Amino acid sequence: MQWDQLDAPTWPEPITNQAAKQVVAEQLAAKANDGDVIGIGSGSTSYLALLALQERVAAEGLRVRCVPTSLEIESYLSQIGLEVTSLVAARPDWCFDGADEIDPEHNLIKGRGGAFVREKLVFAAARWRYILVDESKFVGRLGEKFKLPLAVIPEAANLVRSQIFDLLGELPQVRPAGGKDGGVITEQGDLVMDLAVTGSVPIAELNSMLNSVVGVVGTGLFTGFEFEVIS
Repeated sequence: MQWDQLDAPTWPEPITNQAAKQVVAEQLAAKANDGDVIGIGSGSTSYLALLALQERVAAEGLRVRCVPTSLEIESYLSQIGLEVTSLVAARPDWCFDGADEIDPEHNLIKGRGGAFVREKLVFAAARWRYILVDESKFVGRLGEKFKLPLAVIPEAANLVRSQIFDLLGELPQVRPAGGKDGGVITEQGDLVMDLAVTGSVPIAELNSMLNSVVGVVGTGLFTGFEFEVIS
């Protein structure tokens, strides 16, 4: 059996605000051009956009190549027959992704789904970017609704906690996994830890601090990127 003969992919849980997210997804799919290399984000809004993109590709005979940001999205792409490539082989002309929070200065928190390291690689590589959000994702400051995820080398967990406490007076916590003992592990083999963002440190300074912490591989803080918001 070919992978594109498998059952159509389904999102593993109910999608919140699905009607609004569907409108956003269809706006995004309309932007595809023949020959595009597209970075495909993770998350429920990106999933809906992926399906809308596939419908347009099939209807108009477009040829696009897709750079996925997670193994889950890579599997979906194969199941619905869209061509998969990678950052090794191609640079995205543009990409799309969701966000957990977006502040008035267009800083983002991403990573509730745990794919934020690979998402940031694709985001940084793309020549242009679209962020797909509904109204629930806009906040006055980052950290209002969600904590900031960190990808941490597992053996450095206590070292990272100690350094961050010295810098910020906050202790990041290991994100507990569902269905297994222990914490959430990223596709790169890193431990996910979540850090409360209090707003006491400016975002640019916080970004610099966290990137200087030995043992932190990446963060879900996306700052300094240019992108268009579709909501």
